[in-house]
Amino acid sequence: MRKFWAKIMGLGVMALLLLPEIAGAAGPAEAPVIIVADSRNLTGLMKWWANLYNESHFYFTILTYICILTAGLSLAALADVVMKHIGIDLRSRELAEH
Repeated sequence: MRKFWAKIMGLGVMALLLLPEIAGAAGPAEAPVIIVADSRNLTGLMKWWANLYNESHFYFTILTYICILTAGLSLAALADVVMKHIGIDLRSRELAEH
């Protein structure tokens, strides 16, 4: 009986996954949506960033990843320096609750 219900559930899930394809087969395909950044009123670095997004999503993604990684590492290093300066030592694991 368990195998029967597993098959029924599998068919139900498959029907739900294929429902958009079945509904889409009834009519013509829609035109793809093109997403671009509006760079008409931008200047300098912001214009360059928007044009990079419009020209190559791959390069935009790589550069965004590098910028976020650099910002995160620099903020973490700054927080470590500030905490060390005020007396919080994160390198030792001595507990003060003894």
